[in-house]
Amino acid sequence: MRSLPLPIALTARLSPVVVLAAAGWALTSGPSATPQAAEKDPTEKTGTRSASAPSETQVAKTYAAAPAPCDSVAEKTVKSLVPGAKSAGKEIPSTDAELRRTCSWNALKGYEYRWLDVSYEVLASDEAAEQSYAGRVEEKSGGGAVPGLGDEAYSVVNLTTEDKQQTREGVVVARASNALVIVTYNGSDFESKKAPDTDEINKGAIKAAKEAVAALADGKG
Repeated sequence: MRSLPLPIALTARLSPVVVLAAAGWALTSGPSATPQAAEKDPTEKTGTRSASAPSETQVAKTYAAAPAPCDSVAEKTVKSLVPGAKSAGKEIPSTDAELRRTCSWNALKGYEYRWLDVSYEVLASDEAAEQSYAGRVEEKSGGGAVPGLGDEAYSVVNLTTEDKQQTREGVVVARASNALVIVTYNGSDFESKKAPDTDEINKGAIKAAKEAVAALADGKG
């Protein structure tokens, strides 16, 4: 018995109940359908990739991660603002070290106590950073803008008294693109129970903030 051509034999094995009218039908109709279907898939996948490209561009941001905060302020600045403190500082544990990092320096020299914190917060977009900045400024009302620091910056100094001991604290919040830099600097004199002058605390906080913003720009996250 003469063997059937390969396409007819294959079709017969897959569908034994079907009676083929002629070998020409199997050769022209059966095999040609599969390549056409296969050619369609790559086109659809390419279209999907092209559609996703704009969204990837939209989420692009200047800073992807926070820099090392303990390296953000020069050693001589630490010695000037926090006499007696170790220049290395101490990084505070964070739940997400890529996006939020803080370094702290504090020391008591004689009766003079000083504390300095430098924090970085990296947000998803410039818009998110602008909203966070606005919220922080609203919470710390009573201060003023700091020209020439990041895209926008704000400084405020407050005096608190507890058990007749004064503490004066300065806070600077600066925004650079999608990142925030927050500096907190305070001091007390435990002998006189007085606090340092407003000017001293404000200038110290701004000096540290300028160095921290510069470190952010240099590192690019």
